Amino acid sequence: METLQLTKLQEDVISVLRTEHLTSFEILKRVNNAQLILVIYNNIDELKSMGIVNSYSKNDIKYHYLTHSN
Repeated sequence: METLQLTKLQEDVISVLRTEHLTSFEILKRVNNAQLILVIYNNIDELKSMGIVNSYSKNDIKYHYLTHSN
């Protein structure tokens, strides 16, 4: 089984999503080492492609969550 190599920022995104579903902006506010929302978007996309994070829309707001316990 292959071990995923995650960046510090990806680990931080996973960490803040462990307790609740969050918007990208909420993730940005809680992650200390990201200055730009575009960086958060890119990391969320990478985590989605790895099957770690998924998203849904509620009232035209996109929320992100962990697909399983990490």
